Amino acid sequence: MLQVRHVPDDLHAALRARAAESGLSLSEYVLRELQSVVARPSRAEVLARAARRGGRLSFGEAVDALAAGRPDAG
Repeated sequence: MLQVRHVPDDLHAALRARAAESGLSLSEYVLRELQSVVARPSRAEVLARAARRGGRLSFGEAVDALAAGRPDAG
């Protein structure tokens, strides 16, 4: 059993609305969302996998490469 306390009213309302749109109870909807979160690897798992593979670029080089390929934001 999981109980979440101190959920802000606006968040609770948004979750209830999304559950209703999906045709699910709030509990079913939140359980489905939690399953989705757990199905994805954590940030630590992704970084560990990348370290095992031995990347060719440092983190900074990768950020620079991504930035160079994107159009200016403004």
